[in-house]
Amino acid sequence: MARTQAADYEERRTSIVERAADLFATRGFRGASMADLAAACATSKSLLYHYYPSKEDLLYAVMLSHIDQLVADVAAVAQEAATAREKLDLILHRFMHHYVGAASRQKVLLHDLAHLPEDQRASVIAKQRAIIAAVQALLVANDPGLASDPVAARVRTMLLFGMINWTHTWFHEGGPAGADMIADAALRLVAPA
Repeated sequence: MARTQAADYEERRTSIVERAADLFATRGFRGASMADLAAACATSKSLLYHYYPSKEDLLYAVMLSHIDQLVADVAAVAQEAATAREKLDLILHRFMHHYVGAASRQKVLLHDLAHLPEDQRASVIAKQRAIIAAVQALLVANDPGLASDPVAARVRTMLLFGMINWTHTWFHEGGPAGADMIADAALRLVAPA
C-alpha cells in the first residue's frame, strides 16, 4: 500500500530545502551528509528520504527554489509595459529583493552545480542561460549600440551578474546599504541614464 502524503507535506519539503540550503552553504555539498541534513531538519534520515530520494535531489530542490524565482522575476518583468531601462530597473530590484533572503541558496547555486547529475545540471544551466539572455536583450534594447557588438553586450551582461550574484559575500540585511540601493547602483553602472 502506498504511503499517504501528510497534510503539511509541502511545508515540510520547503522547510527541508531551507535547512539544507544553509547546511550546504556552510559545509558544501560533500561536507554535509544525509545524517547531518536529517539532524538539521530535526527528523530521521528515513523521513528525509521520503521527501527527497537522494542528497542530489535535495541539492537540486535547493537550486530550483532559487533559480525558479529568478525565472519568475524575468517573466513578470517581461509582461510590464515599460521601456528597456525601466524593465532593467524592475528586474534588478526584484533580483536583489530575492537575493536578500536567499544568500545560502545563491552560494549553493554558485558553488555546487557540478554535484548534480547531468540532467538536473542541464536543467539549471538552461534556466541560468534563459535569465542571462533576457537580461542581455534588455541591455541591448536600452543601448542599441550593443547590438552590433555581441562581445561587448555579453561582457556588460556578465559584469552585471558578477556584481549582483556575489552580494551574498558582503551584504548584511539591516546594514547601511539596502537591496534597493544596490539595485540602483548596479543599474547606473550598466545602463547610465
